[in-house]
Amino acid sequence: MTNPLILTRDQTLHDELQRLAAAAGVAPEATTDPAVALRAWSTASVVLVGADVADELAALQPARRVGVHLVTWGRLPDEAFRTAVALGTEGVVELPRCDSWVLEVLADSSERFDVDGVTIGVAGGSGGAGATTFACALALTAAREGPVCLIDTDPLGPGADQVLGMERIDGIRWDALQQTSGRLGARALRDALPHKGELGVLTFGGGGPSGVETLQPFAARAAVAAATKGHRLVVLDLPRTGGDLTEELMARCQALVVLTRATLPGLASAAHFVDVAARSGPLSLVVRGSGVDAAEAQRIVGAPVLTSMPDQRGLDEAIDLGQGPVKSRRGVLARAARDVLRVLAPEAAARPAA
Repeated sequence: MTNPLILTRDQTLHDELQRLAAAAGVAPEATTDPAVALRAWSTASVVLVGADVADELAALQPARRVGVHLVTWGRLPDEAFRTAVALGTEGVVELPRCDSWVLEVLADSSERFDVDGVTIGVAGGSGGAGATTFACALALTAAREGPVCLIDTDPLGPGADQVLGMERIDGIRWDALQQTSGRLGARALRDALPHKGELGVLTFGGGGPSGVETLQPFAARAAVAAATKGHRLVVLDLPRTGGDLTEELMARCQALVVLTRATLPGLASAAHFVDVAARSGPLSLVVRGSGVDAAEAQRIVGAPVLTSMPDQRGLDEAIDLGQGPVKSRRGVLARAARDVLRVLAPEAAARPAA
């Protein structure tokens, strides 16, 4: 990923974009020649095309790519929208009215990773499987290797911040996020979340929904998109209640991990859940407890088993004391989390202590 690219002959527009780039801490490449712009077209982190040269650029038929925005100083002419469509831009922007929006775009461009962030969904296939606890353990373990975002999407769950002992840490929660409008930038989200080291957590707070009975789809989409741009790993703690939003969130995951108890009723319940969830993409199991081996669990549920784990002694007490589910890198949950990460997100698999 290289620097942002600015293409315009409008001196006022050029100067304003350079000012915003400086404020965002990035050093863009700038040119007035569409042909020259094509040399950096595919590698630029983001492309800002002035409306004054957009028609010339469109005539050169550049390859379609993400991160292209049509920008103008003042009101955008109506005919420019046709050019924007021809270029495949993500949007059109009028300056100075939308300068804060451009600032966020440029700031985000400096934070994109060389590889796209991986999104892993964690869901409970049976009651009492401990999906939220495992999602927290997975995120905590991965955060030892770099920025991770844990997004709690279950208003009726225990609250990820309660499980992690982060309920008193300041930061934005869903109730505040669902009252905002406009673009949510990766940097803005990362800076606003409650943090424990490299782990940022978006949850409902207070051990419950804090007056928010449902998760609004617009807020969930914006948060997942922003988190993916700003973190190497995003872990979604998914509800078991189903519905259109849950299915959409599952579809946004590169992998889905289903927690189940190692009992015949638990595995039967997980099998029903997997029948529905498998339509959203690849999934695998984490089996908690003993009594049924991995091969039998896979046969009953119809999904591969990533790892099995016994119950972790002292887990409830550790959570009640605000210590979180991963007290030791050698603990049951930490080992199981590394097993999952080694398969689904190898770059985020933290090594155990020597």
